[in-house]
Amino acid sequence: MTEGRDTWDDVVLDADFIRDAETAEPSARARMLTARWSRQAPEPEPWRSDEPPAGWFFSKARRRRWRRR
Repeated sequence: MTEGRDTWDDVVLDADFIRDAETAEPSARARMLTARWSRQAPEPEPWRSDEPPAGWFFSKARRRRWRRR
């Protein structure tokens, strides 16, 4: 190493450099869920249900009122 120069002076941190990285850090949400699920597995949920969740915007009652007008 020359005086006043660093080994990182010639490194270009561009998009190609980032795409070629071998590892990627998981998101904060992924880390949080992994920690939570390692303590207690989540309850199984159906992929689809017959009824929408409570408070759903497009409920059957709302559709009926809209059609009457």
